[in-house]
Amino acid sequence: MIATLNLSPIGNCAATALIDQRGRYVWACCPRVDGEPVFSALLTPAAGEDAGVWSVEIEDEATIEQAYLRNTPVLRTVMRDRHGNALEVIDFAPRMHNLNRTFRPWAFYRIIRPLNGAPRVKIRVTPTGHWGRDHATATSGSSHIRYDCGAETMRLTTNAPLTYVRSSRSFRLEGTLGFHLGPDEPYPNDVLADCEHMLRATTAYWQEWVRTLHLPLEWQEAVIRAAITLKLCAYEETGAIVAAMTTSIPEAPGSQRNWDYRYCWIRDAYYVVRALNRLGAADMLERYLVYLRNLTDMSAGGHVQPLYSVSMDAALTEWIAPDMHGYRGMGPVRVGNQAYEHFQHDVYGQMILPLTQSFFDQRFLRPGTIEDFHAMERVGERAFAMYDKPDAGLWEFRTKARVHTYSALLCWAACDRLGNAAAALGLPDRSDFWTDRARIIRHSIETRAWNEKGGYFAGSFEGEEVDASLLQLFELGFLPPDDPRCVATFAEVERQLRKGDNLYRYIEPDDFGEPETAFNFCTFWYIEALHLMGRTDEARELFEAMLRRRTASGLLSEDVKVDTGELWGNFPQTYSLVGLITCATLLSRSWTAIR
Repeated sequence: MIATLNLSPIGNCAATALIDQRGRYVWACCPRVDGEPVFSALLTPAAGEDAGVWSVEIEDEATIEQAYLRNTPVLRTVMRDRHGNALEVIDFAPRMHNLNRTFRPWAFYRIIRPLNGAPRVKIRVTPTGHWGRDHATATSGSSHIRYDCGAETMRLTTNAPLTYVRSSRSFRLEGTLGFHLGPDEPYPNDVLADCEHMLRATTAYWQEWVRTLHLPLEWQEAVIRAAITLKLCAYEETGAIVAAMTTSIPEAPGSQRNWDYRYCWIRDAYYVVRALNRLGAADMLERYLVYLRNLTDMSAGGHVQPLYSVSMDAALTEWIAPDMHGYRGMGPVRVGNQAYEHFQHDVYGQMILPLTQSFFDQRFLRPGTIEDFHAMERVGERAFAMYDKPDAGLWEFRTKARVHTYSALLCWAACDRLGNAAAALGLPDRSDFWTDRARIIRHSIETRAWNEKGGYFAGSFEGEEVDASLLQLFELGFLPPDDPRCVATFAEVERQLRKGDNLYRYIEPDDFGEPETAFNFCTFWYIEALHLMGRTDEARELFEAMLRRRTASGLLSEDVKVDTGELWGNFPQTYSLVGLITCATLLSRSWTAIR
């Protein structure tokens, strides 16, 4: 079976899994999103063709239909055979309020329920260990199967016949079956009753959370699905937010641009919380601020990496998993990410921008304090020290460094927002201090990033190239959209980087040659810029084209192949979903339209 990105994520902000359109678990890592995959079929494990899945198969299959329960990440797959028999499979990770806390273990529930007749089914559970090298060793108890995956051991508890499950033998489905997959711990409860209870409670939790969102009038279904999925990309215990749930889905076929995105990029997480904040979802922002405050303490005003693990581990040494052949056999499969060694100076702005909101937002349970501000000042000092120093930039070039305009812009934003925060705290001297530093950086950007010959802002100081991040010059408030310099820069970005309905990140060759795919987030930046430039009808048309590009589950990956429209890159990509939410809120008609 050829792997595709037509996948549906389930999760609970601790456990995540990707399920394909046939109802098979093909990707899930244990004991957390950046751990080792126990369901690994998405990346073709060496353990064999049937390895790394948890499937339910109906004999004499006729049709399979799949959809989420409304406003939840609970997935329902309906299978019918050629004789009129039918069944449904319900998949979810439990999440509910219990004992004054949120219950969200690393665990999955699966319910298999006959809908019509007595279909014959085959249940295949074949987790892998050692990054796809081996089938997990299975041993049975009275109502459970233990899977020793090497680094982790899981327990599947069920009322299904264990003989049939272990042998993957087909049998008649004459009643409802319940499955709980979690840590290797005794499960003392009635598993089927628990399945039904957890389904009700989990459904209620998510539908209540969605009810708190401030949605645009238009495109609500798309926005809700994007918002739920962004929340699934949070590792709530620490507040971290991962860039995607997968590793090593190539940016383009056979390109070797295979990266591990299961970590918390400071940049990506900033855009996530900013997008959700547009919808009023302050819960994720508050938890992420805890992660940032811990990171601020760790850095003590010194170097900050672009990314960390969800537990804030700094060393993410990159290596290649030898027993994983890759998505459609297109390796390598990388674990870890060498970008943790990079200098990317925009991170200082992306730390301060979300933290600044804590001094203004009265909803927060913990408002920002004077102590928080002084800790942020240490980050600001670093931003001011590094704004005109070469770095790898937000596109993470591995073999060349420049003074990137985007990095300088975010350092400017760091100082500018510190000035705003100081004013809110009644510290006029500190406000003047940081406003002055922002003014110094502004002058450098306006003189050194401006390409006099071309008449536009370049992607680097004294440079000539352009990249899509220049569209952030007016989005971040550095210049108004109608400033002639912004208008000229927008026109140059559009001229060089737009290809059909897509905007490339850049077009100059990088470490791996010329880019072959367009970055979906950049296209959303372009749509946003079109709107700010007064071309709203064109922006709406392009936004609708992007919506048509989504998978059956309503999601997007990182990249798109311009000539075929096929999605590539890690999935689901938070950047892309951020762009969807941002553009929908900007472009939607006002709620006053329904008066």
